[in-house]
Amino acid sequence: MITLHHVPLARSFRVLWLMEELGLDFDIRYYSIRDGSMRTPEFRALSPAGRVPVLEHHGDVWFESAAIVQLLCETYPQARLAPAPGDADRARYLEMLSYSETVGCLLENLNLNQVFLRPPATPSAAVIKLLNARLRAALGAIEARIDGAYLLPSGFSAADIMFGYSFELARYYVDLAAYPRLMTYRDGLRARPAYVRAKARDGAQDIYAQDFYPVPEEG
Repeated sequence: MITLHHVPLARSFRVLWLMEELGLDFDIRYYSIRDGSMRTPEFRALSPAGRVPVLEHHGDVWFESAAIVQLLCETYPQARLAPAPGDADRARYLEMLSYSETVGCLLENLNLNQVFLRPPATPSAAVIKLLNARLRAALGAIEARIDGAYLLPSGFSAADIMFGYSFELARYYVDLAAYPRLMTYRDGLRARPAYVRAKARDGAQDIYAQDFYPVPEEG
């Protein structure tokens, strides 16, 4: 039995997508960030921080998307979605796993400031401007480096799942037209059959109330 605890459009989508790439048979338990369902004692027993993803995998319980991605790649090495130690692409692969979390942290902070902060609290325009600039710089660095269909010369890997998800969410805060190479890269990821299957199972998101969140003017 494999069960993914999942919030639509959250980082748990990385795990959902990877399991579709692996061809695994699994169930999904859906949660919302807004209804308190992840604050129950039962869920906290699975996830110490009360966050998704959590993966119940044949009796084991795993949390944190980057850790789950690595564990799945090690558990199913025949899929060859993670370069093994000694492979030429191993260093780049590990770099991109961590870099994807760098982008993810910037997005999380923008979410906190522009999506979840409610009146009477007022988000800092200066902080949002700085976070937005850092996000654009982080994406720009990969735009300058990517020169093929995937992040690694050897082809598609779990690093594309990690970074591709983060790039998808960046559209809520930056104009992705500024990154034509990454847009082509994104289109290729979206065309993968496993990605299409994962999106069909993702569910309706209730995180973002609008399609784009501009940097507020300082005043």
